[in-house]
Order: sequence, then C-alpha cells, then structure tokens
Amino acid sequence: MQVEVLNTKGQKTGRSIELPDDIFGIEPNDHVIYLAVKQYQAAQRQGTHKVKTRAEVHGASRKLHRQKGTGGSRKGNIRNPLYKGGGTIFGPKPHGYGFKLNKKVKDLAKMSALAYKAKENAIVVVEDINYDAPKTKVFTEVLKSLNVNGKKTLFVLPEYNDNLYLSLRNISAVNSTLLADISTYDIVNADVLVITENAAKVFVDEAAAEA
Repeated sequence: MQVEVLNTKGQKTGRSIELPDDIFGIEPNDHVIYLAVKQYQAAQRQGTHKVKTRAEVHGASRKLHRQKGTGGSRKGNIRNPLYKGGGTIFGPKPHGYGFKLNKKVKDLAKMSALAYKAKENAIVVVEDINYDAPKTKVFTEVLKSLNVNGKKTLFVLPEYNDNLYLSLRNISAVNSTLLADISTYDIVNADVLVITENAAKVFVDEAAAEA
C-alpha cells in the first residue's frame, strides 16, 4: 500500500512509504477483532461489586424463638436472608473480568483492524512533528491541514514525545499511542489513523526483517 507523506500543512513532501501488504493488505478477520476488543473492555472493568452475606450484616446472633412448640416455622437469627436487613444469598463478590488471548490471535486482530483502515483510506502518514514547547493552538491547525479536525483521530508515534503529547491531550477527539503499545481497540475506536513517518518506517523495517 503506497501512502504519500504529508507535511504539517497537509502538502505532499514528494516522499512516499510502501506499507507492507502482509499487515495492511490481509483479509480482515472480524471474529478476532471482536475477541481483542472484548478482552480490552473486560480488562477495564473494576469488578469491585460486593454485597454482604449473613456473616457480615449487623444484627444480633440470638435465636428468635425456641425451635419447637410455637406453631411457627423454625428460625435462626435476624440476619437470616429471608428477613429485611438480612444478608444476601449468592450475591456478587469482587473479581476480575479479564481473560487470556494468544499472542497470535492478538496480532491477527491488530493487523485485521489496520487492514480495515487501509480499505477505508483512513490512514494518513505525516512527517515527524517536534515542538520545543507545548503548542495546542498550532497542533489544531495541523489537524485542519490534514483534514482530520473533528474526527476521532489516533496519532501513532514511534517513541514518547512530551511536548507533542501536551499539545494534543486537551483536544477531545484526539488520542495518541506509541507504536509498541497500540491495541486493536485503539485502532477500531478511531475514525482516522495519523502515523508519523518514523513510525510508518517501523512497519516497513519489521516486514523486511521477517521477509
């Protein structure tokens, strides 16, 4: 997949990058994308739900009345789940919702999500951006130049850039991630991927190394 490299003004630089078909040109697998997104969202759940059992609620432990001779049913103490204020039977307890996926499945899910973005022409490669100080106003102009302003945009960077991160973090529709940390959910959740030139070269180098 041949992609033109744009500058921060949205103009062609005359350079282009051949994104490997082994990643961006595969036939997407919807099921593994579903599994990867489900795993990501499950890991975000706190799982701190909790109810009190009859051993934990307040109430005296004395027997309400004698076992026999009253004509009524047998009763224990007031903390019995059948009484108002009593404990809860089989209620939720804190637990995690995360589950394991094999590495090959997660890799296939990422490649499938990237392939969908490639089919939708939702990938932009821009020259590397370096600021000597945070510049949100200037960065907003870059988004307008790239025609991604107002869209849910994911900036993919090869390494952490403090000033660039501070420039974009207050823009609600824009997120950033390191190439090493990118997840299937990040890709699916974005309308457009903006990949810096050096990050795009990593895809090319890795594909060449595998070949």
